[in-house]
Amino acid sequence: MQSDPAPGPPAHDIAMWGAPGSGKTTLLAALNIALMRRKDDWKIIGSDAASSDYLIERTNALSSGRVFPEASQSLEHYRWTLVGPTERHKRRWWRRLRPAPPLKIGISMVDAPGGLFSAAPLRTGNGSGGVDDPRRRLMDNLVKSRGLVFLFDPIREFELGDAFNHLHPPLTRLAEKMLETGELRDGKLPHHVAVCITKFDDPRVLETAEKLNLLDPAPDDEYGFPRVSSEDARDLFRALCEVSASGNADMVVNALDQFFDRTRVEFFVTSSIGFFVRPQTKTFDWHDYQNLLPEAGKDLRIRGQVHPINVVEPMLWLGQRLASGGSR
Repeated sequence: MQSDPAPGPPAHDIAMWGAPGSGKTTLLAALNIALMRRKDDWKIIGSDAASSDYLIERTNALSSGRVFPEASQSLEHYRWTLVGPTERHKRRWWRRLRPAPPLKIGISMVDAPGGLFSAAPLRTGNGSGGVDDPRRRLMDNLVKSRGLVFLFDPIREFELGDAFNHLHPPLTRLAEKMLETGELRDGKLPHHVAVCITKFDDPRVLETAEKLNLLDPAPDDEYGFPRVSSEDARDLFRALCEVSASGNADMVVNALDQFFDRTRVEFFVTSSIGFFVRPQTKTFDWHDYQNLLPEAGKDLRIRGQVHPINVVEPMLWLGQRLASGGSR
């Protein structure tokens, strides 16, 4: 009997970026927890020791230590494989079928410090821009990747209003590279983009969604957590952009529409820590849902169990779109 081929490197690359403090590192740490809480067979496996170590350390810090992981200080590159349930095939009476292999989505995740692209332009020659320059290394990964995760922090945008400053520079440089290689499609970048609106657990974000009548709990959610569907997430995104401290957030929306085909952009309303759940009731309570509260003499600390919301979905959406060649 012919053996299965040896596993190779991940077939698809997913890069992520966003402003400092937008939650990139925390989102990655929450991914494994979210998969463990799902009621299916999806799991994430490191493709090398560094990726497995990252998974173990960040998961333990967030779930048991209830502390946020430290923000990225340098370019970090991790390779994982999302392994899903085995495909079921009908058995034919005239032959025996070998069990189908499990579904796999290869992910090469690039995480970088949030302010990496807001600095001075890349230069060649002496100084910035050499092969070891972190911005050049990240740009090389953006060029070869076809899945992008952009994290939009609505609280930071309300207070500082700098999301456009962290979105526009890499998009401009990425378009320049794609133009050079002839990979612009009708003037659009060929990438699929998952826009993650973070900190859904913050009252300011949750209450905005409620006022817009965008909340719709998932029918299979045992905790009854409120959620915003992908169909409504763009509307919430636009509403949150309207309270930008700089007034430039509308250009974030326009930049996404100008650089990417709209059918290749999906919005997700996410929370890496989720809402507080009382051990006695195990359900969402509108009167007591904040999972991040200050403690005397300490920084903000996670109050209860971590229940990530919409952390897995962007990764699966990107992986499945890439695996299918981009068709819906």
